Amino acid sequence: MRKPERGSGGLQDRILETFTANQGLVSALAVVLGFLVATILVLAAGRNPVGMYSAIVQVVSGWDLRRGVWNARYIGEWLVSSMPLVLCGLSMGFAARTGLFNIGAEGQYIAGITAAQFAALYGPQVPVLHAALVVLAALAAGAFWGGISGILKARFKVSEVVSTIMMNYIALYLARFFTMLIPESNTYRTPDFPETALLGSPLLASLSNGSRLNHGLWLTLLAIVFYWLVMGKTRLGYSLRATGLNKEAARYGGINVKGSITTSMAIAGAFAGLAGVIVSLGSFNYGRVLAGQDGYGFDGIAVALVGNSGAWGIALSGLLFGMLKSAQPLMQSRQIPQEITAIILGLVVVFISLRSAVKILADWRMKERAKKHGESGEGRGQRE
Repeated sequence: MRKPERGSGGLQDRILETFTANQGLVSALAVVLGFLVATILVLAAGRNPVGMYSAIVQVVSGWDLRRGVWNARYIGEWLVSSMPLVLCGLSMGFAARTGLFNIGAEGQYIAGITAAQFAALYGPQVPVLHAALVVLAALAAGAFWGGISGILKARFKVSEVVSTIMMNYIALYLARFFTMLIPESNTYRTPDFPETALLGSPLLASLSNGSRLNHGLWLTLLAIVFYWLVMGKTRLGYSLRATGLNKEAARYGGINVKGSITTSMAIAGAFAGLAGVIVSLGSFNYGRVLAGQDGYGFDGIAVALVGNSGAWGIALSGLLFGMLKSAQPLMQSRQIPQEITAIILGLVVVFISLRSAVKILADWRMKERAKKHGESGEGRGQRE
């Protein structure tokens, strides 16, 4: 009896199977390829890519390799830039696990900002209680704004893609309208917030040499753990994941599909609302009258995609995106075009998107191999 031959085709099949089965490996490869192509582009532009990588090292470690000086402020600012990206990534990822595509994290983020600013200006100025009220207001506003799209999807089968995109603009212009009604506000800002409402942390700021690092760090870590526990360890998470995999099978199994969709969008909105309060009360001591969208919600889509919609994957992806955004001014000071960071992020997303193409190729090769074996089996049968 002849043994099956192991040629290059078998090796290629095993490589394809490895990459389609291990999503984390695909994400890591996409990041490496993104940096590799960016390095080639920097060289093609006549710049030294060492400047790009030294800026990244300085952001992550605090070390200025050119001067041999260490400054923890860079690390603090890196974390500050990463926190809203992680939270908006969690917003997108949580909805994605239920089979939904939440484009509305930006609007939910704005709803969180607006509610937080009103709670900060008009809430009781009691230490700890005031800050807690501000955070709860942002969570509730984000959940409410996300829940509207969830209800429209569950009850009336309105595409969440369409509704969330439209609600981004509704949130922006409502936020501008109501914020400008606050006495002594102008088209740029509101009066200063009371100290009791701010999320600033003197301890974290001193440890990071005066950076804007604040108590939002702990809130972000709690959000990551909450996501991980709910999705992986609870009955609610099972219901949400089952709904995302197959709505009809979930309904047959006794799961309230409509309730799962609404709940998922509400929780996703709460994550984005939390990002809003961390930005508004952690990085500013006054309320902003938003002239446009900050973009964290849209960046969160890419963060969730690179992080494979997993809690810890999104956390790492958010740190990567925050690192590149924090490194922009340092790269520019080293004669590296600041647009290179956007190019890297875009390339990473493109390479991640190719994962579907790899899966299609792997399925096609498996079908072709099965067809070939079937034909060879028929030929042997006829000869016998």
